[in-house]
Amino acid sequence: MSEALGAGAGSPSDPTYGGPHDPEHDPRASYALEPQYVARLTDRVLATTGTTNPVFSPLDGAPLANIPQSSAADVEEAFRRARAAQRAWARVSLEERARILHRVHDLVLDRQAEIMDLIQLESGKARKHAFDEPMHVALTARYYARTAHQHLAPARVPGVVPGLTQVEINRVPKGVVGIIAPWNYPFTMALCDGLPALLAGNAVVSKPDAQTMLSALLAAQLLEEAGVPRDLWQVVAGPGRVLGSEIIGRADYICFTGSTATGKVIARQAAERLIGCSLELGGKNPILVLRDADIERAAEGAVRASFSNAGQLCVSTERMFVADQVYDRFVERFVARTKAMSLGATLGWDADMGTLISADQLETVSAHVEDAVAKGARVLAGGNARPDLAPYFFEPTILEGVTPEMTCFGHETFGPVVSLYRFHDEADAIARANDGEYGLNAAIYTRDTRRGRALARQVKCGTVNINEAFGATFASLAAPMGGMRESGMGRRQGAEGIHRYTEPQSVGVQRLLRFGPVLGMSDQAYAKVMNASLRLMDKLGRA
Repeated sequence: MSEALGAGAGSPSDPTYGGPHDPEHDPRASYALEPQYVARLTDRVLATTGTTNPVFSPLDGAPLANIPQSSAADVEEAFRRARAAQRAWARVSLEERARILHRVHDLVLDRQAEIMDLIQLESGKARKHAFDEPMHVALTARYYARTAHQHLAPARVPGVVPGLTQVEINRVPKGVVGIIAPWNYPFTMALCDGLPALLAGNAVVSKPDAQTMLSALLAAQLLEEAGVPRDLWQVVAGPGRVLGSEIIGRADYICFTGSTATGKVIARQAAERLIGCSLELGGKNPILVLRDADIERAAEGAVRASFSNAGQLCVSTERMFVADQVYDRFVERFVARTKAMSLGATLGWDADMGTLISADQLETVSAHVEDAVAKGARVLAGGNARPDLAPYFFEPTILEGVTPEMTCFGHETFGPVVSLYRFHDEADAIARANDGEYGLNAAIYTRDTRRGRALARQVKCGTVNINEAFGATFASLAAPMGGMRESGMGRRQGAEGIHRYTEPQSVGVQRLLRFGPVLGMSDQAYAKVMNASLRLMDKLGRA
């Protein structure tokens, strides 16, 4: 662990962070960061207010840093710097931008121990879930670096007159993209939306969540080390209610991940300025376990689906519909696997699940479980807060008998709580999975994958995974990821994930023939010639 703690921006003889902790001998030891390491990161915040916001680790409540706070004037200055940098960046060749993304890929893999430490210190998640973040960023950087020309090179399309009309589509950068990022995946969400924006020739002004600023600042530092000009990626810090409108009022495009309520506000503000936005919002994600499912595989997937990052994952499962024929066997295996989970709040690899991030999250999760139990739900596993493990720790919890009058039936819990429901026929299961206003992610477990794919088309979710919780879609970078209905609009990843940051520009070149009567031809005669030409091209199979 000491080697990981010394793996920052310096030589091994000059460790950049670390602290007096030894979880093996003292599981409640305090985790700390070296002041010089914190100073190098917080120096990246554009902030002139002179005020700071303290950040504490959910692992043990110990202070981590004091984050400088930005003002509206700082946001304005961030956009001024970003616009100046973007004009120069747009002239950098696509090949060079792609090379920089490749360097991001390598840096993230080289520095993953440091990255995971910082993610855990800020978010409290288990190390294996922190590992997902540098992996996803590396995948994102590599995918877009390797497909840069596929997505952004000028594309030839058919002209109206074969041989005489040449039309090319350019992908022009929007300008400056505003990214408002969440706390639950602080490193991934700081970078995964911004990398394609940079590749497309844009600048970024980022406002990470106040609880996880350090992970986002480390991400910005790694970008600069990879070759991204410092002014091209600006970071501001402060409450969304203070800075959000300032960013939306200046950006050429907005990318937001968070609650549906906030997403609706952002969509209205973006509409007033006629700028685009992509919004990944809430979810109440279902899993369907069909009668022919591999029970052991489904139970293993259900644990990951429900309890990865303590359920603080936009695509995690909160509702599980299980066929009558396999319900009892599935529940037995799911409950057994859940109760066998190793719980802990350390930087080691031994914990299967870490802690919630804050007192607010703990209060919400506790309230949902208490409300359900008071109204008749049964707790099959978990159900309790565990302050003996960490201040905000809550056990992985399985509920049975959840009914519509219970808060957790239709409201997103965003914690380690899942409800089980029997179903008699698949049409009923699909209808119940589609109930409500959300539509982010779903999973179907069946041995008949062809039938699974057919059922997936009936599920109103942006991503559907067959025999997997969420990784099959989320880790496939060519596949678009986002929500239907009140789970959002727009997509990250794939072509959609980079084209959202560009304006398509059509450039047409016309040779010889002009669009109008020639040689004294009347308008009426010209119309007849054009009609005949259209019929001929149709017979020849021209578009």
